Amino acid sequence: MNAISEACKRARDEWKPELIIEQIPYAQLLGIETLMMGDELFYVLPPSKGNVGNPTLPALHGGAIGGFLEFAASLHLMMTLPTQVAPRVVDISVDYVRPGRLEPLYALCTVVRQGRKLVNVSVNCWHKSREESVATARAHFLVD
Repeated sequence: MNAISEACKRARDEWKPELIIEQIPYAQLLGIETLMMGDELFYVLPPSKGNVGNPTLPALHGGAIGGFLEFAASLHLMMTLPTQVAPRVVDISVDYVRPGRLEPLYALCTVVRQGRKLVNVSVNCWHKSREESVATARAHFLVD
């Protein structure tokens, strides 16, 4: 069993998604965190000058937002499905609705459909209000 598989199992058993984040260098580079509120698991992209794409606004880089959404969906599946490996992205589509400001960005993932091998996940992210989306994503993953 590799390090991610072990972290995945341990993270689910102890309900500590940060154990998976610690194993993924890109997640650490972006600074991704999680937040549990009630029975909902939120994903957080804290403000970081390294994630800025337009310094005059300043606005988050679209790639940082897209990477955050993709990782949040993947982490969500690792935390909620009994898989021992990271899900593989088949495709992802991101709709950018508003500029991402240099403040915390929150995301919530929803499994739309789960088949035997393919899972469809919807992700919405926002700054202060869920009703004011910064971006949304639809992603398909292969799972074992």
